[in-house]
Amino acid sequence: MGTISTRVPDELEAELEAYLETETLDRSTAVRKLLSEGLEQWRREQALEQLAAGTVTFSKAAALAGMSVWDFAQLAKERDITWVGDTHLDADLEDL
Repeated sequence: MGTISTRVPDELEAELEAYLETETLDRSTAVRKLLSEGLEQWRREQALEQLAAGTVTFSKAAALAGMSVWDFAQLAKERDITWVGDTHLDADLEDL
């Protein structure tokens, strides 16, 4: 397991301390959890952006997001992203 060290503003540290108390986690576990959740959200956003730009198929975007195609379809619907298009339709159907 790697080690990451960083300096944070006082306000962010105070917010982290409140999170630690609420979640009853030690500092290392809390930071790992927050980092993991943040990266998961980032992956989803990247996948949605690529899907909207038409640079990946729907199924590829779902894989990039680390989600099932059904869950990713719901996320795309919630974000009002149209994903059915002529250019990737055949590839998406094959992947399903």
